Amino acid sequence: MNTAEIIQSSQYLTFHLGSDTFAIDVTNAKEILDYANLTHIPQTPDYMLGVINLRGSVVPVVDMRLKFGLPAIEATKDSCFIVVEVEIDEDLITVGALVDSVSEVVEIRSDQVEPPPRLGTKLNNSFIQGMGNLGENFVIILDINKVFSAEELDLVQSIGETEEEETEEMTV
Repeated sequence: MNTAEIIQSSQYLTFHLGSDTFAIDVTNAKEILDYANLTHIPQTPDYMLGVINLRGSVVPVVDMRLKFGLPAIEATKDSCFIVVEVEIDEDLITVGALVDSVSEVVEIRSDQVEPPPRLGTKLNNSFIQGMGNLGENFVIILDINKVFSAEELDLVQSIGETEEEETEEMTV
């Protein structure tokens, strides 16, 4: 067998937004948290829901439905936060991603992944790593490091730092 015939596989955490199934590399998902109270931050984009306290650390939370242009919905018993680490300029930023529900960890072989669909020149789909073919269903495999722009992650990081400073000042 030559190296061109080797089929690699990766593990992905799958989650739902509406009727669509998305996946991120399992190594980017640090933990899954039940939906909890958020502290809202004024004057942030609609998709920036606020921050949560994660064992004393301030973690900004993004509503993935709003980020992807889907309508907002009320949180349900299945709604949860996927805590992910996103790389920007060689720094890791921790972000909570609000999703409708988490499904499972699946293994997807490289021969089951199709390239992202070409949606025209005006639509940016660079954050889609590929389309995983799981039987009759497609899973949209996201490159979590490309879901957010550098400006958005700078905003996320500054919100987290500001909230941590305010929390420290209140405890002194």
